[in-house]
Amino acid sequence: MAYRIKNNVYSVGKVDWGLRSFHGGELSTFHGSTYNSYLIKEEKTILIDTVWEPFMGEFLQTLPAETDIKKIDAIVVNHGEIDHSGAMLELMRLIPDVPIYCTPNGVKSLKGHFHKDWNFHPVRTGDTLEIGNGKKLMFIEAAMLHWPDTMFTFLTGDNILFSNDAFGQHIATDKVWADLVDPGILWPEMMKYYANIIAPWGKSVDAKIKEIKGMNLPMEMICTSHGASWRQDIGKVIDTYAAWANAYQENRISIIYDTIWGGTRIMAESIAKGIREVDPDVEIVVLNAGHDDKNEIATQVFRSKAVLFGSPSHNKGILTAIAGIIEELRGFSYKGKKAGVFGCYGWSGEAQKRLAALAREAGYEVVDDGITNLWEPDGKAVEACIAYGRDFVERIKR
Repeated sequence: MAYRIKNNVYSVGKVDWGLRSFHGGELSTFHGSTYNSYLIKEEKTILIDTVWEPFMGEFLQTLPAETDIKKIDAIVVNHGEIDHSGAMLELMRLIPDVPIYCTPNGVKSLKGHFHKDWNFHPVRTGDTLEIGNGKKLMFIEAAMLHWPDTMFTFLTGDNILFSNDAFGQHIATDKVWADLVDPGILWPEMMKYYANIIAPWGKSVDAKIKEIKGMNLPMEMICTSHGASWRQDIGKVIDTYAAWANAYQENRISIIYDTIWGGTRIMAESIAKGIREVDPDVEIVVLNAGHDDKNEIATQVFRSKAVLFGSPSHNKGILTAIAGIIEELRGFSYKGKKAGVFGCYGWSGEAQKRLAALAREAGYEVVDDGITNLWEPDGKAVEACIAYGRDFVERIKR
């Protein structure tokens, strides 16, 4: 069922209430998601993006209720990733000659996915498509937000920016608009989306936002590809992305650890106590890499000014859960964060050097050699960890 966005613009996508993981198993989606597709019915009929392939059949059954598919004059593909373009193969069987507007990299992406030489019309920033009734689509390349092929499309007259992955969230909602969604879910999910998908490309985000602001577009709505769209707080949304793109941090310290028999957990909690003793205002988050959701861990690290990584020594190295988290963080390329390391050992004690090396490779400034403990922590070891937590606060100020 379509939802009228504004005038002759309709949302014709799919709500995926049951989605619990995305990008394979790389991203948790506890609140589901949507695959937002948009239909514009002016003198020309334009389809912007489609839906994920599993919902292709439903999409092609419901779309005819809004328009004769054979009367679609053009398709705009803002991003060729399969959750946006999954219905293209079947759709193009029905209308094989319809022009497809996308970036040059979008042509490569769509050919790579579908191995078809469709009627591609590559566009660059500033190119336009007249759609009648005094309106036009203006295309804005947005490479690395978050693929090389990404672009935005701006609809003049109605003043809608179709932003694809930017400014979205993984939330299943049939309410369409962000102002109708619980803000306690909306904003954390928007940050999680940024921290786990968009963050590696912060320089591109910063540059694109400056470019968009410089264009002085009379933007009244932002229609996203996932989750809720924006008809309020447009400036706040854009400024929030700008802040996140520039070495974002809060007064927060994350302690991320894994443990075998609990010793490293005791160290983590004791370090947290020491931090609290000297900085009552800092937010401290203690998370177990072996149990807690890795995307939630990454989001907490994104928010933090510093992070402590903890693992016992195991097989001349560290536990795989904490190693996986650090590898994930390396790819996210968070900037301006400091780090420390800690953990127990029984006989060899390699973990802390390995943790420190991995943290540096991931782009973190490791402020000291960390703290280790032979066997399970006793009272003396707990006090040493508390003292280390106090000292760590001072070191990250330097």
